Amino acid sequence: MFGSNKSNRDGHLVVDALIGAQVVIRGDVEFSGGLYVEGTILGKVIAQEGAANATLTLAEQGAIEGEIRAQVVVISGRLDGDVHASERVELTPTARVNGNIHYQVVEMNAGAQLTGRLIHGSPQMALPPPAADAAASGKDGKDGNARKKLADAMA
Repeated sequence: MFGSNKSNRDGHLVVDALIGAQVVIRGDVEFSGGLYVEGTILGKVIAQEGAANATLTLAEQGAIEGEIRAQVVVISGRLDGDVHASERVELTPTARVNGNIHYQVVEMNAGAQLTGRLIHGSPQMALPPPAADAAASGKDGKDGNARKKLADAMA
């Protein structure tokens, strides 16, 4: 299982790192490759920039309290936080999610519970927060910079 070159898309689970059932991590986790979580993470779980095939799998007994950002996210356990998946999100029948899911492709099995919204979108469409627009323009942000950036991104 460890060190395998087979991808999750081939029907095989790739695990480069395992967080065991007795482990509790308090803080953010940054990863690449396959991360399998059976324990608890109290913090953000974020794939490294440019990491190819970053896949997070949250096992049935696992729990994450924080935001998730990865290419592929498979949830069987409990998540309190938002998911941002650039490729795919899968919610198995035992998934319990309290937060919004931003996705390109979603698979939700019967029995999965979602308290939040499913938001389809492209990662390129993300704009900086309004405070960044105001600081960049040197004004109070009411000059339409956000609208211009949105129009440019959609073009």
